[in-house]
Amino acid sequence: MLTEDQGQSGLLHALVLDGKGGARQLAHADIPSLELAEGESLWLHWDRSQPQAVAWLREHSGLSGFACDVLLEENTRPRLLPLADDELLLFLRGVNLNPDAEPEDMVSLRVFVDARRVISLRLRPLRSTEAVIQQLAEGVGPKTTSEILISLAEALTDRVDDLVAVLGERLDEEEDRLETDARYTPPQDKLLILRRQAASLRRFLLPQREIYGQLTRNRLPWFVDDDTDYWNELSNRLIRYLEELELVRERANLVLEAEERRMRERMNRTMYLLGIITGFFLPMSFLTGLLGINVGGIPGSESPYGFAAACVLIGAVAFFQWWVFRRLKWI
Repeated sequence: MLTEDQGQSGLLHALVLDGKGGARQLAHADIPSLELAEGESLWLHWDRSQPQAVAWLREHSGLSGFACDVLLEENTRPRLLPLADDELLLFLRGVNLNPDAEPEDMVSLRVFVDARRVISLRLRPLRSTEAVIQQLAEGVGPKTTSEILISLAEALTDRVDDLVAVLGERLDEEEDRLETDARYTPPQDKLLILRRQAASLRRFLLPQREIYGQLTRNRLPWFVDDDTDYWNELSNRLIRYLEELELVRERANLVLEAEERRMRERMNRTMYLLGIITGFFLPMSFLTGLLGINVGGIPGSESPYGFAAACVLIGAVAFFQWWVFRRLKWI
């Protein structure tokens, strides 16, 4: 829970990791005088929308002006920026699970990290950081700054896994209904939303996978021995999600194409039937129109059997047309 002082200062969490999987809360006023013991490390999590957080970052964090400018940029994409003295700037994206928000509108997490300190900033609430903080509260959390990065990345990736699974299930439902119900028309707006969500997720996950790959290949001195294995596993997981998202896009396109093909076939059949009906009645309409001319000399106009003869003639023409259409296999 946040104290009133922390909420007003923009500090969301100040945690001193004990190196054993646990952590203790730190008040904002205690940060300047903090001295870390052997094996301890510091994690400060800030709300970058608060002016006090921006002021602290620029005036008291000890970061260079360049690092502060980069961390406070308005628009960012996932990337990794090495600094001097084996420091890192890391920009990650997580699924937006906030109320009334689109999941693919991903939340940015900006992180500065060195051997004993992590400074993270967010604009909107991010459940992934809360999950890591909960692990620390239970004593099973990260022990070092490098493990904080891995834990955050794992939590972010877990949320992606859940969202990719939901997209796949929605598409499965549409495909099943399309196969089992010949009269079912899949909503194009729903499929377009699925395709847009998959494309938006790929946009951020692709560079994020590159980040994990770089961390796998470029091991820093303060990394734990098996950190590169974890980064490699996260990279492989993102590769799989990217493949599944691409498959979701392709499957959505196939469903839309199948529905479009069904509509074209239905339209062609309708036009074909209309053409047959038109062709069938056109000669009879010509005869009735010709015999209906109100001028002298119309055959049978004076005969009491004229109407019957006209009906027989029209019936004969209709039967002949039916025979011709059958021979041509039009009907």
